[in-house]
Amino acid sequence: MTRIWPSVLLLLLSIATSHAADNLKAFPPADDGMLRYVLQLPKQADESALKVELLIGRTVELDERNRYFFGGKIEAETIQGWGYTLYRVRALGPMAGTRMAVDPNAPKVMRFITLAGEPYLIRYNSRLPLVVYVPAGVEVRYRVWSAGADIKAMEKG
Repeated sequence: MTRIWPSVLLLLLSIATSHAADNLKAFPPADDGMLRYVLQLPKQADESALKVELLIGRTVELDERNRYFFGGKIEAETIQGWGYTLYRVRALGPMAGTRMAVDPNAPKVMRFITLAGEPYLIRYNSRLPLVVYVPAGVEVRYRVWSAGADIKAMEKG
């Protein structure tokens, strides 16, 4: 019996790996100068109560006080013939920020600076990989948001 477990585990791992590879067939490889990030989200009991926030940016050495952001935008594209969605950032624009006075002797810190604008939220879907294409040198991070169970009624006005 103990000899069979390694074989069973290997079989399950190969099935999971081939399933993930099958899901990626629809997604083209990254073009020159671009990177492809892939995230397979874990299955959840109620995925309708979840959203994924994409955070695209770069880690930069800056002061701690000012707020910074990059220009650019995330574009959602549907893959013809498959109906799957991929996300693309074609270029990371220039970095801008506030200009509060900072002590010139204050140490610089490494900070992850993201694209400007509202949070980019997408539907949580564990059945398909989340695929994002970005220029080389750009990072992709994510955050999972969940809705609370408490639903409240609004008053009529």
